Amino acid sequence: MPEISRFYGITIRMYFEDHTPPHFHASYQGQEAQYNLRTLEVINGCVPRRAHVLILEWATLHRAELLANWNRAQEPSALQPIDPLE
Repeated sequence: MPEISRFYGITIRMYFEDHTPPHFHASYQGQEAQYNLRTLEVINGCVPRRAHVLILEWATLHRAELLANWNRAQEPSALQPIDPLE
């Protein structure tokens, strides 16, 4: 599963040809959650609250890039890295 961003110990990934709805995977300290790209709701799993807040902040800033990567992953073609949260 390609890594598309990493910040504050959080890793963001997407699978190629993954199931709908469009989503990304976020992991932090051995815990993982899947986030819906359109609503940013957690589809499955959980991460600590502080990591969740940072993930939501990052995803809000980069939603268009995430959707573009989702479309690339469905083709599949190479995913583009997304800047980390600073």
